Amino acid sequence: MGKLESSKLQGIKNFFSKGKVVIGVYIVLALVAALKQYLHHSYNNYLIFKYVYVHVVNLQPLFVNSPMNPYFDCNHYGPTFSILIAPFAMMPDAIGVCIWNIANVLVLLWGVFSLPISYNKRVVIAWICAHEALTSLFSYQFNVALAGMLLLIFSYTLRNEHVKSAFFIALGTLVKLYGIVGLAFFFFTEKKGRFILVGLAAFAVLFALPMLFSSPSYIVQCYADWYESLVSKNASNTTLDSFQDISLMGIIRRVSGDAGISNGPMLLAGLTLFALPYIRTNQYKAPGFRLLMLASTLIFTVIFSSGSESPTYIIAFAGVAIWFVSQPTPKRGWVITLLVFAFLVTSLSPTDIIPRDVRYFIRIYSLKALPCAIVWFVIIYQLMLTEFRESGLKAA
Repeated sequence: MGKLESSKLQGIKNFFSKGKVVIGVYIVLALVAALKQYLHHSYNNYLIFKYVYVHVVNLQPLFVNSPMNPYFDCNHYGPTFSILIAPFAMMPDAIGVCIWNIANVLVLLWGVFSLPISYNKRVVIAWICAHEALTSLFSYQFNVALAGMLLLIFSYTLRNEHVKSAFFIALGTLVKLYGIVGLAFFFFTEKKGRFILVGLAAFAVLFALPMLFSSPSYIVQCYADWYESLVSKNASNTTLDSFQDISLMGIIRRVSGDAGISNGPMLLAGLTLFALPYIRTNQYKAPGFRLLMLASTLIFTVIFSSGSESPTYIIAFAGVAIWFVSQPTPKRGWVITLLVFAFLVTSLSPTDIIPRDVRYFIRIYSLKALPCAIVWFVIIYQLMLTEFRESGLKAA
């Protein structure tokens, strides 16, 4: 390769390594997705979110699929979500959908760039996640911001910034339950007592905050109704033709053709594997161990949830990206192959790039979960059998 070609490639690399370029591309993706769906009158999810605030203010049932609602399907977000969506709900829908998507990608990038790794690795994670984020943005999904919040919980916990980490754990839990997995990083904090106290305070404040523009009895009833709606939703997720249950259990149910297979045994096995690395207490301070625990948490949260759908995978794919950048450089062939496999099957499978019959096959058997599941098992193997050093991973 000549000097001119080499110089051009380096210039391109430098351009796409700029934080402003990454942020700019993500904002463009957010706007394109928001406007495309809005102009095609496909913003039902956003209306569901918007009316969480409207219903809370008017003390109306929060989890009822009523013909009086200007949307179809049910809300499955907790009443605390009304606080987050309130500013957007007050805007005209055409503006609200755009600002909502932009806010989501900014939280994701905030999380990515908060990670205690090199700047270049943060940029690589952002680019790897870009397409999966776009998939979620087309549905106006909160999962984009939720992925960022989980990254922020990890970063703030490691810095012992307990107020910030506890706030995001409480917020993520009271909005969509997934935030509770932020407790997986509890063992990495130095002041555990303070972490617990601040966490309890954060939960209490965020639990009660919607009462300021509704009523205490209404909010308490909403949380009870929320529990019932989630139980009902979980039962409907495990049918063999739903767009949910894109999980490891979903693969087993759909390949076997038996929707009655229980989550319990598989979830218990998954939790056992997930928890095993915690026995290696001498590795807790190693950056490589911590990063792989973060990746494991992000992927586990999705592949062991019967509520996972295609837009949820921005959370798991962030875990795949973190695993990839955590591997020793130069990357081995099998590491690159596994990332490409994940990108093709997990990220590209809902798009027109993949033939229609193949897309259907992947969806009907929940195979979008397969690459992430393989990466997760690799992570567990590495967490258990790798000696972690400051410079990276070293085989034990």
